[in-house]
Amino acid sequence: MPIARPVLLLLIIAAVVLGAWLAPLDAPASERVDAGLKRALASFATARALNAVISVAQGTELSAQPLGVGVSVAPGQVLDPVNDMVEQFSNLMLAASVSFGIQKMLIGIGAWWTVSLVLTGLALAWVWLDLRRRAPPGWLTAALVLLLLVRFAIPVTTLGSDWLFRTFLAEQYAASQRVIDTASGQTAQIGPAPPVSGAEEGLLERMKSWMSSPNTDVRSRFEALKAAAETAIEHMINLIVIFLLQTLVIPLLILGGLYALARRAIG
Repeated sequence: MPIARPVLLLLIIAAVVLGAWLAPLDAPASERVDAGLKRALASFATARALNAVISVAQGTELSAQPLGVGVSVAPGQVLDPVNDMVEQFSNLMLAASVSFGIQKMLIGIGAWWTVSLVLTGLALAWVWLDLRRRAPPGWLTAALVLLLLVRFAIPVTTLGSDWLFRTFLAEQYAASQRVIDTASGQTAQIGPAPPVSGAEEGLLERMKSWMSSPNTDVRSRFEALKAAAETAIEHMINLIVIFLLQTLVIPLLILGGLYALARRAIG
């Protein structure tokens, strides 16, 4: 046992130093961050497209002039609650994109050669004092734990959260993203048509134009637009939950576990 402990300690320190310089986790973690960023940007773009169509509908006045009598309505107000939800969803998708961008920057900072150099020096100093039966000072232990987290925590957290996403959440994400993509396309097709104007037409032509115009069925047109947008709301909530889990909840849990593990191992 007196021999086994120093050997085990040396093996652990060697693995830490080699891992800091060889960086076996950095490239896979960066790839998974890029994939997550692409997903978040795709959801953000879809939400912005849906928001744009609904906003145009909200500010559109539909008018017709049957028999020379002007009629003007603005039915887009029924879309207010739906548009509020779409705007909140797009803001959260933007926040998720920023989170993935921050993760990639932190991976790059942790991979900086100076971090690996300082970590190597602290690890060697700590193990030297421990092998000589001298208690390492508290500041040295704290600095070593901090450098271990800076160098390894973000790649490990990224890979762990991505594994959980691919194992448990990927199918739900794909299904919900398909639904809001479809809803966005439907709203673009249902969107309000230009107003009917018959000032320069004869009476018969004006009547034919007004009767054949989609704007004559204002209620059904905007109800269809509202229904298409509302179809996506439930799936937007699913996407919000998925991205919150991947960018906030799961990473915080993994970081907390890594911190506790590093403190316990060094202690």
